[in-house]
Amino acid sequence: MKEKLSGWKLVVSYLGVLIFMIGIVLLIPLLILAFYPYESSNAWYFVVPGIICLLIGYISIMCFRGKEKDRLKNHEDAILVTLFWIIAIIICAIPFMLTGKYNFMQSVFETTSGLTTTGLSVVDVSVCPHIFLFFRSLLLFVGGVGLVLVLTCAISDKYGLQLYNAEGHSDKLLPNLAKSARLILSIYSSYILLGTIAYVIAGMSFFDAVNTSIASVSTGGFSTNPNSIGGYNSIAIEIITEVLMLLGGTNFVVHLFLLKRKFKKAWNHCETKFMIFNTLIVVSILIAVGCLIDHFSFSESVRISFFQYFSCITTTGYQNVADLSTLSTTYRIIMIGLMLIGGGMGSTAGGIKQYRVVCTCKGAYYCFRDKVDNHKVVKKHFLSHNGESRVFTFDDFASNASYVLIYLLIFALGSFSFTLFGYSLEDSMFEFASSIGTVGLSVGITGYNAHPLILLISTLGMFFGRLEIIVIFNSLGTLIRRIKDGRKEKAISD
Repeated sequence: MKEKLSGWKLVVSYLGVLIFMIGIVLLIPLLILAFYPYESSNAWYFVVPGIICLLIGYISIMCFRGKEKDRLKNHEDAILVTLFWIIAIIICAIPFMLTGKYNFMQSVFETTSGLTTTGLSVVDVSVCPHIFLFFRSLLLFVGGVGLVLVLTCAISDKYGLQLYNAEGHSDKLLPNLAKSARLILSIYSSYILLGTIAYVIAGMSFFDAVNTSIASVSTGGFSTNPNSIGGYNSIAIEIITEVLMLLGGTNFVVHLFLLKRKFKKAWNHCETKFMIFNTLIVVSILIAVGCLIDHFSFSESVRISFFQYFSCITTTGYQNVADLSTLSTTYRIIMIGLMLIGGGMGSTAGGIKQYRVVCTCKGAYYCFRDKVDNHKVVKKHFLSHNGESRVFTFDDFASNASYVLIYLLIFALGSFSFTLFGYSLEDSMFEFASSIGTVGLSVGITGYNAHPLILLISTLGMFFGRLEIIVIFNSLGTLIRRIKDGRKEKAISD
């Protein structure tokens, strides 16, 4: 019987493919030099690490070529996905470090922000070379759909669904995972192309249009303008951005329903109804707060409120306000809540995710209602998910509510840690909500001159938020158990 790859050999074989892909990603920004040849001195920052990654990846692929892969066991999928992201972040940080302008922590912070589609930055975009601006957008593109999804497009792996689920994806669009991955990438790329065309028509330069479109659909928020979207002072550009952010923050299953004209299924999805209801209520409140407390004119309040609402709920992080710290406490507290909720499951957005919020709220309501109802009556509860009505169990409520609780505990710890550096609790909550929610809005705590520990805490927040916490806990728990088992075996043998 042919031996299958398993254990560390299986892990190394997957990592080899990933490193090869990272090598390709590092070399793609060189295409920008055809348009900006005067930046050719920056080429070696990408060429050297890119070629090294290609060589290492190629050697690994050749070593395991033709060998059948076994199924990942005992949370090896969680360990592998965590390693995927750590390795990708560190390797992609190398070009920034090679410039000599950014230290290790700043470089890791920037690439983590890119791959997790957060948008917090230490880069001054007004003087940053075009090749690095495009590289940041490329990180958003890859991180938006997920490293595993990009990997799945390159290889056909019958056990790839384990990694796909471990990365935080819960749904396949098609029965075949590889086809699902390619469909998602085609939808994703089509939106970016249409967004680019729309931005150019609205008056953006082609370079800005490409980068802004990628950042909007990936809900990343990196901007080529120092003043973000507000720097363009264009209602048309803001509306285009709102549409692209909404598309990026919507579950890809809903996109498929819409493309197949299954409008009833798209409407019946619980997140669709939540988003519509939430938008009507919260935007109305923001407009009122903007007029009564922040003293905006009505038209100005409508413009700012709609844009900042979509920026927060989709966790994109664009802004049309010059300085967020000038907004009232009430306005910013609402923004914090939106950043924590986040976008739809199976989208490029971060946050707790609307599906979990719906499950937690419905579960709490059903539990309360069952307590006051006649106990002799056994009732089934239902939840509309992906266009289908399914039974909603107590286990559904418990698993989602526990995730929300853990998420909020980490948010509280991160916010408190920022206060130790002298920042107010309000600013600290805003900044860390932006980090763990992978949003990118900032009141000035993170940046080029930020303390290394602040950048580290924010980096961990972005990392936990993108991998949805449980993956990291599973990988850490598995490693700890294996270390303990190894010590026990050594003690027995001694």
